[in-house]
Amino acid sequence: MQALPIDSLLPEIIASLRRAPNLVVEAPPGAGKTTRVPPALLDAGVAGEREVWVLEPRRLAARLSARRVAEERGESLGETVGYQVRFDEVGGPATRIRFLTEGVLTRRLLADPRLGRAGLIVLDEFHERHLQADLAVALLRRLQRATRPDLRLVAMSATLDAAPVAEFLEAPVLRSEGRRFAVDVEHLARPDERPLEQQVASAVARLVGEGLGGDVLVFLPGAAEIRRAQAACEQLTAGHDLLVVPLHGELPAEEQDRAVRPAGRRKVILSTNVAETSVTIEGVAAVVDSGLARVAAHSPWSGLPTLKVSRVSQASAAQRAGRAGRTREGRALRLYTAQDFQARPAHETPEVRRLDLAEPALELHAAGVTDLSEFGWFEAPEAQALEAAESLLRRLGALDEAGAVTQTGRRMLRLPLHPRLARLVVEAEGRGVGAEACTVAALASERDVRERQLFAGASGAASDDGRRGRDRVAAKTHGSSDLLELYDLFTEAGRSNFAPEKLRLLGLDAGAVRAVERVRRQLQRAAGLGKGEGARGKGGSGVEAAREFNEGRKRELTDEQERALLISVLAGYPDRVARRRESAKGAQTEGVELLLAGGGAAVLAPQSVVRGAEFVVAVDAGERGGAGVVRGRRRAPSTVVRLASAVEPEWLLDLFPERVSEVVEAKWNAEGQRVEAVSRLLYDSLVLTETRAADARGAEVSEALAGAALAAGWERFAEREAVENFLARVEFLSRALPEADFPALDEGDVQAALAAMCEGRRSFAELRAAARAGEVFDALRKRLTAEQQGLLARMAPERVRLASGRQARVNYERGKPPWVASRLQDFFGMRETPRVAGGRAEVVLHLLAPNNRPVQVTTDLSGFWSRHYAQVRRELARRYPRHRWPEDPLKLEAAGK
Repeated sequence: MQALPIDSLLPEIIASLRRAPNLVVEAPPGAGKTTRVPPALLDAGVAGEREVWVLEPRRLAARLSARRVAEERGESLGETVGYQVRFDEVGGPATRIRFLTEGVLTRRLLADPRLGRAGLIVLDEFHERHLQADLAVALLRRLQRATRPDLRLVAMSATLDAAPVAEFLEAPVLRSEGRRFAVDVEHLARPDERPLEQQVASAVARLVGEGLGGDVLVFLPGAAEIRRAQAACEQLTAGHDLLVVPLHGELPAEEQDRAVRPAGRRKVILSTNVAETSVTIEGVAAVVDSGLARVAAHSPWSGLPTLKVSRVSQASAAQRAGRAGRTREGRALRLYTAQDFQARPAHETPEVRRLDLAEPALELHAAGVTDLSEFGWFEAPEAQALEAAESLLRRLGALDEAGAVTQTGRRMLRLPLHPRLARLVVEAEGRGVGAEACTVAALASERDVRERQLFAGASGAASDDGRRGRDRVAAKTHGSSDLLELYDLFTEAGRSNFAPEKLRLLGLDAGAVRAVERVRRQLQRAAGLGKGEGARGKGGSGVEAAREFNEGRKRELTDEQERALLISVLAGYPDRVARRRESAKGAQTEGVELLLAGGGAAVLAPQSVVRGAEFVVAVDAGERGGAGVVRGRRRAPSTVVRLASAVEPEWLLDLFPERVSEVVEAKWNAEGQRVEAVSRLLYDSLVLTETRAADARGAEVSEALAGAALAAGWERFAEREAVENFLARVEFLSRALPEADFPALDEGDVQAALAAMCEGRRSFAELRAAARAGEVFDALRKRLTAEQQGLLARMAPERVRLASGRQARVNYERGKPPWVASRLQDFFGMRETPRVAGGRAEVVLHLLAPNNRPVQVTTDLSGFWSRHYAQVRRELARRYPRHRWPEDPLKLEAAGK
């Protein structure tokens, strides 16, 4: 067995783990840590009688690493060494070393909270900081501190600041320098605008032309780019006896093995970032780095995991270049500039800070963690992200309000799916269409089975068959669900035994179809709904898979089955309900617009078949470029719904009655000067039904009427002078009788009184009638206590009786004394000035001539008679001889004319 740099460190690793339970091992790519450390620890008995588990970030790495260790031990895979990844497991009763993907460990913890079979767990490539790796190390540390103090933990990394994880594990750090050779790194002088596959072909041609003596490892973002680069390199490889091989996770196992095994001629290995750290490929002398990778992300809309093309970090670029210096000096050609490299982040952002947390949140609650903010995270996620995850889980019925996992939530946990899709399947099981829902969930969780040239704008020539297939897919414009449309296409593919030529005719991507079929079978197995796959997870031939698929589906979906599936889709996306928005008369819009239950708007993608439904579930959506106003067109929403599914309003009432409410919305009809009430049935903020209320008198109607009345002005419903007089009376008494504690009423009180008058009414006509009946003043009086109202009537009377017998109105003005105006003759026989406020305040008298003009304004009536009356009498008698002007007004009765 070939010696590797890590070998010399193995005794120290074993000794350290015998002294203390945890350890951090730092070693560069190619040092051999993945394949040498686990078997050494097993053979040394560090795990006792239990197994050694190795967590890998990728399925391909887990499988290839397990195979390499088995070969070095001279065994077949599945004996001492095995692996388990999502939907694939190889192992048996004698297996002692298991390579697992990180998510598998979480599910094993749920099934066996003490992990009784594991004695030592290695977290490999921990520097990649996958979400499941962060979750795993936190759960394992929690387990170790609780019921498994004997459990050994080892974190291994190629490029890691070991201090944080060493502190978290309370572990020492051991380092291996590895074996490194100089690598000549070369950047582009200026950006290359050609398609990526042409850049790759040119770089490989240059390396070969300059006498390259080994293999070339090309880093590309994904399988689609690899296929195009492979086609671009065909002519070059034929002339130089080169073998071009792809390497990515979608390939069958035998093709992956072909890429990493030594070959009889030089290879050009077109790989995703799986070859960056986890997989060692011998013989590589040069690296071509696109600087791009498809990194784990999630759809902000659905929360489902996605892959998006991003520029790799400086650390990843260094890892890639280092692959050329494993056995000798090498070269690395970067297809980007040095300035571009310097502008990149030093490291990738940990997934715990950028991915959807609904799935790990459910797993943590199931593991007994009630407060996620208090969970011992290696690096805590944003509080807002945790709150959003738990809110979604409650909405899906997976958690109750106390945070406990419900029965529905436990059924969801059986399935290795995002909680939305797991909820879909669980609902469908209860409706008798669980097997069909597994297919729908597989279609939603994997990449689109339709050819990418049509739906993702991928470049590249297409065959006539492929064009016809895409035309056929594009021609479908009407249906109940985009997911069921995909279901029908996939079913038709199964009927054709998944034959590649038939898939092309259907406009389907063969690789995507195979991935969906694999996931479908494993979901049915997990749900106990089908045969699934055997322990080895091989899946059989395409013909066998198609035969098994068709055994359970010989006819088209019945109407009842389709309805059950549509309801199940709704159960997984209850917060994504939308209603078709009718365009305003004469308006031009781009596509079918949707109003969303959560607020905002979206537009249905042109390829969606759900174009006639009034209500839909927006299963997946994304943002498009800004759409401005073009020649009078309304600005189109920036959210585009790519996958939709029709719903009926009654389903919302059946599934989510707590989210449905009835409200009355009142609108003001300015022309009719009345309130028109509309009763609306709402799902969240989305209108389900709308009816006009013939005689609504609720609070909403009163509020609308009050708003219109106040906008029109209270003077339209009450005489300003009378209102001002009332306010002044109150203000007068508050000054004259401070002990009565009168409130200071103002226009705000008048407006409040008018608003109170609106209760039970719906028009201005009704308000005016009420005002004529004195209700404005009744409402104002109610702002005083009963005692204050009595004082107001007695102490600030509206009228006083004069000697003539007339009732003269007392006028009140704020800030002024009260006053009375009447003819002089009305005061004949009255000796003293009238008083109010219990005698505390004299009334100002305006003594009027027959022409109603004042001849005297006074508060001293007695003084007027004695000092001024005689002179006033002579003048008035001359001007108004027909009126009686007695010499002694106090001896005569007051008289009129």
